[in-house]
Amino acid sequence: MLERHEIDAFLTLADELHFGHAAERLHVSTARVSQTIRKLERRVGVPLFNRTSRRVELSPVGRRLHEDLRPAWDQVAAALTRAIETGRGFTGTLRVCFTGAAGGQLLVGVSELFQARHPDCEVQIREAQLAELTPWLRDGTVDLALATFPVDEPGIATGPVLVSEARFLAVPIGHPFARRDALSLEDLATVTLLRLPDTLPESLRADRTPDTTPGGQPISPGRSAATFQELLTLVGAGQGVFPVGANVRRYYVRPDVAYVHLDDAPPLQWGLLWRADNATARVLAFNDAAHDHVTAYR
Repeated sequence: MLERHEIDAFLTLADELHFGHAAERLHVSTARVSQTIRKLERRVGVPLFNRTSRRVELSPVGRRLHEDLRPAWDQVAAALTRAIETGRGFTGTLRVCFTGAAGGQLLVGVSELFQARHPDCEVQIREAQLAELTPWLRDGTVDLALATFPVDEPGIATGPVLVSEARFLAVPIGHPFARRDALSLEDLATVTLLRLPDTLPESLRADRTPDTTPGGQPISPGRSAATFQELLTLVGAGQGVFPVGANVRRYYVRPDVAYVHLDDAPPLQWGLLWRADNATARVLAFNDAAHDHVTAYR
């Protein structure tokens, strides 16, 4: 297999037919070009260039290698250039997903600001179910996701906290908790806590559905659900409770579910996620637009 520097040296010398000029184009010494060509010729087994004190020219084998190699190398260079332009530019399509109605509304505002700044880049917004969020990021279905924190996951980058909201507990309407004005995290030791799907990061599941209370009391684990509506349906059916953000009281009013404030719980935080190896200029610019959008309304 040819090394890149060997291909560059061979093609450049084939263009220039002068070791000094080739070295200038490659920003290396003439001796380096000569050494690279000699090494390449030893691997091929025959001279690739005929050299005299006054002239350098391709040998028959060198000419054939140049004819075969140049078009393929130009295609590689063009492909790399397109990839760089896509990564650094603001054209094409940016795919963003959310979970929950409030998240969708927030992303609409962010998208409007982003597209005002970068009109040549289209933004596609999709709703993801809870179980789909991380897989969609991993397999490239979406470029960014709006989700709750904390997310401590290899290969996943997080932006700043965009929104913080109080935590509430979704309980069945007939449960004694539904008649309370507020609850403590220690109260979770007396109920069954429904679970998030295991496709979500462990750090997020440990925060939303812990195994114990802050005081160390065990919490009874309930069923897992793949979607948020499924979770609320299980709550309404009396199969458990589930912690939610304050926005849920507005967007998910149900006759079978009550929302009670967890007054000693830390705020529920929201932000953007993306694959660390997909931190393109478009992704970072969308993250900046999200920060600017929410800051303008504070």
